[in-house]
This record gives sequence, structure tokens and C-alpha cells, in this order.
Amino acid sequence: MKCPYCDYAGTKVLDSRPANENKSIRRRRECEKCTRRFTTFEMVEETPLIVIKKDGSREEFSRDKILRGLIRACEKRPVSVDQLEIIVSEAEKELRTTAQAEVESREIGELVMSQLYPVDEVAYVRFASVYRQFKDIDMFMKELNSLLNKHPMN
Repeated sequence: MKCPYCDYAGTKVLDSRPANENKSIRRRRECEKCTRRFTTFEMVEETPLIVIKKDGSREEFSRDKILRGLIRACEKRPVSVDQLEIIVSEAEKELRTTAQAEVESREIGELVMSQLYPVDEVAYVRFASVYRQFKDIDMFMKELNSLLNKHPMN
């Protein structure tokens, strides 16, 4: 590690501790030449997850984009942001465990919807209507009937 003050390449580690919920390590270092101290962070470098969109374009996976969509779908519903964060985290974890560098947006949407359905059915229908781009009332009714068939009303 190069000293940020004098550019000397020799430093010693004085202290190491976990940081960012155990996702990185914070190290306190001291330059062996000028004896000045500085802090570094070490973390696992994740390979970027690329999303293949419906039109064939590609963009980097964004947790925030999914979370914003979920928040919109859950507007005025009894669903906490913590629950939505868990949904996004579970979906991301599942996507990263496949070890694929690219994933279709359709897969992400289906994964998120499968996580959202048990939390709130109304939010699920809202999310599905945007994600599946319901073109008319017939498509919307088809989705609602599918839900009703899965869980008939008492």
C-alpha cells in the first residue's frame, strides 16, 4: 500500500476491523517512512451484473431502480420499506448466486413479483401491471382471475 502523503510503498497495519455490516474491512495503517497514519478499506470486488432489457439494450443492475418501483407499487399499502429492502436483497442474492454476468429484465421482474406476492397482493398486481405492461382491461382481468383462482375468496 502506497502512503498518500509521501508515496512510499511500505506501510504497516496497526488495526483491522469489520466495516459496512461485515462487507468490508477497515484498516488503520502507518507509513514506515514518514510515520503518518491513514485509513484504508478493503472489500470484495463484485463483478457487475448486467441487465438485458426488453429492447435488447444492456445496463448495470440497480437495486435502487427496483426499490423505487416497489415503493410506487406499495403506495398507501401496509408494507414497510424494510420489507421492500428484504425483497430487493433476496432477489439480488438469488441473481448473484447464479454466477451469470447477464440476466434478462424479465427474470428480475418475475423474481421480484414472486417475493412481493406473499407480502401484499394489491402491490403485486400494481407491480405486475407496470412490469407486464398490461395493454388493456382484459390483460388486467386475466391477472386478477389468475390470482383469484390461486386463492379463492371465502
